[in-house]
Amino acid sequence: MPQKKNRVAIVGAGPAGMSCASALANHPDRFDVTLFDIASYTGGQATSISLDEARYGAEWLNDGVQGGSPIFRHTFNFFHRYGYEARPVKLQVAFGKGVESFFTNVFPSPLVDELSDEIRKLGRVLKWIKRLLPILGIMPVKTIMKLFRFSEDFANKMVIPIMALFLGTGNQTPNVSAALLERLFDDPNMRLWEYDPDTLLPNRPTMYTFPNLGAFYRDWAADLASKGVHLRLNTAVELLQRDKHGITLRPRPTEDSPTAQAVGEACAVDDFCEKYDELILSLPADEAKALLGKHATWRERFVLGGVAFYNDITITHSDSAYFTSIFETRYKPDLSSKAKASSATRQEQIAFAERQPPIATEDGWEGFAPMYFTHSFARAPRCIEMGFDCSNYQHQFRDSVGEGGVSLEAERHVYQTIYLNDQQKHLWTWESVDPAKIIAKKWWRQFGHRWQHYLRVVPGMMFINGRNRTTYAGAWTMVNMHEIACISGLAAAYRLGAAYEPFDDFAEDLFAKYLLVSHGVRYKRRQ
Repeated sequence: MPQKKNRVAIVGAGPAGMSCASALANHPDRFDVTLFDIASYTGGQATSISLDEARYGAEWLNDGVQGGSPIFRHTFNFFHRYGYEARPVKLQVAFGKGVESFFTNVFPSPLVDELSDEIRKLGRVLKWIKRLLPILGIMPVKTIMKLFRFSEDFANKMVIPIMALFLGTGNQTPNVSAALLERLFDDPNMRLWEYDPDTLLPNRPTMYTFPNLGAFYRDWAADLASKGVHLRLNTAVELLQRDKHGITLRPRPTEDSPTAQAVGEACAVDDFCEKYDELILSLPADEAKALLGKHATWRERFVLGGVAFYNDITITHSDSAYFTSIFETRYKPDLSSKAKASSATRQEQIAFAERQPPIATEDGWEGFAPMYFTHSFARAPRCIEMGFDCSNYQHQFRDSVGEGGVSLEAERHVYQTIYLNDQQKHLWTWESVDPAKIIAKKWWRQFGHRWQHYLRVVPGMMFINGRNRTTYAGAWTMVNMHEIACISGLAAAYRLGAAYEPFDDFAEDLFAKYLLVSHGVRYKRRQ
């Protein structure tokens, strides 16, 4: 007699939900998988938009998730399965605007010289945070800055912008756990730079830009469908029952059409509702809590309620005059350090930056061509705006000019300016963007890595995961990375009995660590 299949409902078709469905689909004899999403596409925030190739030099742009570090092994593995590859790029960043607040990882600046004593002091503090991680690590960054008597300039101009940009913590960075500051420089799984007592950011690290995410997720979804996964887009779900007998859901099409209305009316009858054995919630924590409603346990309400979300908007545009007015986009002699310019290394760095216009290479640009930017507000120095020069960062733009080619004119670049936390929109400069040069606007809901997140949410996940026929997945379970989202989906599938397929020792170790922290389960390695 054939074994009864477990009916699994996955709600949320972002990278976490897709990864989970992918692992379960490898066991068609054991799992019958249905993947729901309220959107009309898969991928969550990993989306792409079309561009005018004649004007911008590329026909597509990743406008949400853009890239990651070399540790994104599971992400890259999924890309490779479907014929896509991430591309390396030597990262250049530009923090601040004007001589008094600018610094970069490309060449020395006056600010680095001015704050050199505090940069060296930070190295000692990072060691103390590591030694006393359970105590100092849980403290918010703003408390650590005061406790060790760092200046406001050092905290606001260097530490907070670095963390905000690379951890995606935005304007909640002062409230972020200090453990993330230590991990940013010391953890081989997270760091981009090893701490440098001279410049803080010593080099141009290798990052990876993602392939066309819209096309990739469409191919991935098509493959899952061919393996028997029931993909239900444009569909919201309501939880009617969750007990020892199973899960009862009421799906509702989201389109305002006669068909959707008819299905909505029919769902009032139990025959049109659906029974499942297991529920995977790969949704933002607050949406998962809302879906559970009265069915949530006190533990679920406590853990899920500890995740704070904020509304940000990204404006994709080609307004180079506006972008240059708030960020340092080109090399200027007064931005480079004079005090230490005599050293051979410093002279070499400045000579590199002076090569204008930048020349395309296989993995970046020769010449100062920053890709990530921040600037702070004079009246709120711990609040920032973030930006990307996508034409400098994403590889398809370099491909258009070819290796050795000259960067396109600034007016043909595609920029993104990210305005953080709509509760502080009175600070935003978005009204200065030329409306005629706006390509797209998108609102995002981002979770803040507040210190409470690492005191309440991350350690609490193991007490709600896999209980009450419900498992959780998503980057919010730990840290905001596409890679963590993928790992969380694979871990959810593993908890249901799907195999984890090892392909890389580093990736397998990262999976095992996530599984232990988020699920309280030890990974059993294959012999």
